[in-house]
Amino acid sequence: EGRVEVYHDGKWGTICDDQWDDRDAEVVCRQLGLSGTPKALSWAHYGQGSGPILLDEVQCSGNELSLDQCKKSDWGQQNCDHIEDAGVSCDPFTGCFFSPLLSAGPFFLPPLAEGTVRLAGGRSPSEGRVEVYYNGDWGTVCDDGWTDLGAQVVCRQL
Repeated sequence: EGRVEVYHDGKWGTICDDQWDDRDAEVVCRQLGLSGTPKALSWAHYGQGSGPILLDEVQCSGNELSLDQCKKSDWGQQNCDHIEDAGVSCDPFTGCFFSPLLSAGPFFLPPLAEGTVRLAGGRSPSEGRVEVYYNGDWGTVCDDGWTDLGAQVVCRQL
C-alpha cells in the first residue's frame, strides 16, 4: 500500500486522484504483481508527493495489464495539487505470488532494478529459491539466519 508514483521520460511523479477508483487500483496491483483486494485511496491518504504530477483522469476498466493501457490524460497534463495524490492498497495478506516485471512495463518501474527479487525452480509461481538481482546478475540468498520474517519481506517485494 502507498502513494502511487509512475516513472516516465526519466522522471518519477504522482497521479492525481480525479476519477481514481478501485478499478484503477486493481490495475496497479496487477501491474505490481500483487494479489489481494485492491482499494483506491484519495486525497493524499499516504502523504503528498513532490515533483511532477504526471497523470490525471485515469479511468481503467479494471482488465488492463498496466496503467499505460487505461484511458487517461496526456502525460503531464493535469489540474491538480499534491493534496490530490492517488494511493492504493493491495491488501497483501490475501496471498503472495511472483509476476514477471514484463507486466510492469518500463514506464512504471525501471526493469531489473538493483535488489529486485524473484522465485526460481519452484513447482508454482508462488514458491521457489529466492534470487536477488545485483550488479547485472542474479544470485541466490544464503539461508543462514533465514526466518519467516525474511520470507514475508520477499513476498511483499514480489
